Amino acid sequence: MKGSKSHELEADVPAAELWKVYGTLRFVELVHQLLPQVLHQVDVVRGDGGVGTVIQVTFPPGNPGPQSYQEEFVKIDNENRVKEAAAIEGDILNLGFTTYVTRFEIIEKGPGSSVIRSTVEYGFDDGRPELEGAASTAPLAAAAETIVKHVKEQAKTAEASS
Repeated sequence: MKGSKSHELEADVPAAELWKVYGTLRFVELVHQLLPQVLHQVDVVRGDGGVGTVIQVTFPPGNPGPQSYQEEFVKIDNENRVKEAAAIEGDILNLGFTTYVTRFEIIEKGPGSSVIRSTVEYGFDDGRPELEGAASTAPLAAAAETIVKHVKEQAKTAEASS
């Protein structure tokens, strides 16, 4: 069985500024730094942030669900501002998901506004319907709100110092 869940957040931040975070390793670094209750640790297993980069994601101890997994960046489209990462080993797949792909799309709405669309696409065996509820965009939604706030704060700091 296959499914997907999406979350969209409108932001009064230019798409290019958001992509500087989402299109790089800076995204996971910031989520780890600013939302330690969502992401306990991130380690680069291999790569420099481009396609083929593998990261080890560890969730906070005591959180229900997966504790850690590895994902590989399988698509980074700088022109269209799309990034995809696929789970390649660890607890997400051990739960019973056969595929688990996270996609971020930064959509330009105007010169100073954009939409962050976060999508989780997943597959699992038909005999495991409970996995439908385990797939969630909640951490991605929290990350989007935090990243927007951070980018806006950085812009204010840069403006004040110039």
